[in-house]
Amino acid sequence: MNDLFGKGGAKPAAATYTAADIEVLEGLEPVRRRPGMYIGGTDDNALHHLAAEILDNAMDEAVAGHANFIEVGLEEGNWLSVRDNGRGIPVDPHPRFPKLSALEVILTTLHSGGKFSGKAYDTSGGLHGVGSSVVNALSETMEVEVARGGELFRQTYSRGKPTTRLRKEGEVRNRRGTTIRFRPDPEIFGKLPFRAERLFRLCRSKAYLYRGVEIRWRCAPSLVEGGDTPAEATLHFPGGLSDFLSAAVQGKAAVTPAFFAGQGEFPDGAGRCEWAVTWLEAGEGFLSTYANTIPTPQGGTHEAGLRNALVKGLRGYGEMKRDRRAANVSAEDLLGGMAGMLSVFIRDPQFQGQTKDKLTSADAQKLTEAALRDHFDHWLAGDPQNADNLLSWAIERAEERMRRRAEKDTPRKTATRKLRLPGKLADCSRESAEGTEIFLVEGDSAGGSAKQARDRETQAVLPLRGKILNVASASAEKLRANQELKDLIEALGCGVGERFDLARLRYGRIVIMTDADVDGAHIAALLMTFFYKELPELVGQGKVFLAQPPLYRLQAGGKSVYAMDDRDLERQRKKHFKPNQSVEVSRFKGLGEMPAAVLRDTTMQAAKRTLLQVVLPPEERARTAGLMEALMGRKPELRFRFIQENASRLDAEMVDA
Repeated sequence: MNDLFGKGGAKPAAATYTAADIEVLEGLEPVRRRPGMYIGGTDDNALHHLAAEILDNAMDEAVAGHANFIEVGLEEGNWLSVRDNGRGIPVDPHPRFPKLSALEVILTTLHSGGKFSGKAYDTSGGLHGVGSSVVNALSETMEVEVARGGELFRQTYSRGKPTTRLRKEGEVRNRRGTTIRFRPDPEIFGKLPFRAERLFRLCRSKAYLYRGVEIRWRCAPSLVEGGDTPAEATLHFPGGLSDFLSAAVQGKAAVTPAFFAGQGEFPDGAGRCEWAVTWLEAGEGFLSTYANTIPTPQGGTHEAGLRNALVKGLRGYGEMKRDRRAANVSAEDLLGGMAGMLSVFIRDPQFQGQTKDKLTSADAQKLTEAALRDHFDHWLAGDPQNADNLLSWAIERAEERMRRRAEKDTPRKTATRKLRLPGKLADCSRESAEGTEIFLVEGDSAGGSAKQARDRETQAVLPLRGKILNVASASAEKLRANQELKDLIEALGCGVGERFDLARLRYGRIVIMTDADVDGAHIAALLMTFFYKELPELVGQGKVFLAQPPLYRLQAGGKSVYAMDDRDLERQRKKHFKPNQSVEVSRFKGLGEMPAAVLRDTTMQAAKRTLLQVVLPPEERARTAGLMEALMGRKPELRFRFIQENASRLDAEMVDA
């Protein structure tokens, strides 16, 4: 331990670490060094993210009402150009940097742009002021033309740095806006090419999302990949999302032939939303969501607002029809076969990460739900035939779901004999839950040792594969799809969420038994997070425990003693052995390497073991919720802050050790 902090032992070879080793990256160098931090990597998705960033800026001009067409061109040599007829990027000297034009500041400085204050744009997809500058940094060459005030200006860049000064090219008539033409840097992306099919889909989706814009697509004939990708096309859809949905579900039988589609304004000028939804009789549905024309494939708060509005609206309609079965309809039932599109425009949206895959703006949920709910209620009341069809279809799905649940959530006695329990579960023989316990162990190796060491009558063992899903940051879909958690829930038998029933719990205790190392502690933390988030009742009832397997075995003179950690190792040595006695110390690599007899005597046998009960006192619930969100949630900055605030305390404890 002392060696780790430089208090003893030989210094490593690379021990020189001085102020000269601290690098300060300036300008756009951080982007070139770590492109994944800004565009998610250097793969095909990241490459096309560059195109989306430039197109999003042009779309912001259109949505703001300053442009009505955008031209997108894919040329040979992997060149992409985007032109709009908006206001044009300002070219006058920047107030803070009078020697530079505003154009050059925007393209060479991170976190610069006109979308922070909300004065230039009511709503926009660009938020952080890094989009155009990141594209510039990762381009081998970028050419920019700005037509503004009747004059044409031009400047070129390479890998984020200007290669020419801003030049005035002369007067132009009947032209305004910005044209950006760039070629991604092979040093970053290798030989990856832009794909015409993917770019065309991107342009088409943008045109659907904002019915007021016309996108003119052109592609070099040699780059057309075949299929539905044309060399030239004009994309303009006056019907907006309804046009898109019509094309997407063409030829598919629908529960509601008439779409639920419309637009709604948010109060106090906070923004607006547009939607188009239908339900399919068979097959998988889909839900595509957007915020300020930015795709949000992981959904977010606006999607939650849509879900709430639809579920509450249909339940309300069922109540009006005096059909009590409607109360059983859940989001899973109603949205499972839904095909829909949702687009919101809001001020200052908050996304998860620079790639903006998920909207996290808290107010978006309430705004979207309120806007859709009123329209949905009117749609249901105004079209009873479609409304009745939808209600019957949703109730049928709900009843099927409950039937499947009833088959799984049978009493323990029936379940052990008739239900298919997880294949790796070694169940105990006692039929009642009283006095029984299930050990959750990491991996088949540890599971094998535990199965040999257990009391077969009262102790069950369920091996889990590696580190389970972090439920604090995973979506509900990922949670439902995770096989390890499915096996665990099925083995416990008590269900989760609305289906939870403590009386159906198949075991008296749930014991988390992981290796006595850092990885084991991580797995234990993930499991405790699962119980805290999904089965808090079990924690509240004191059903969850942590096993305490030893990390070391000390042997001398026929005596064997076990130690839990490094601190306990020295304590046990001093307590049980003479100062000069030769003591053999062995470290267990994991539960799978521990002899079954040792595991039984130290960790599983009730008379000799130590268990830690996982408890949550009422007075600690608020603090625990915040701590759980900080340490296990989606925001790494909260974990970083926690480490900063607690590092000194940890250092002091380790020095004491």
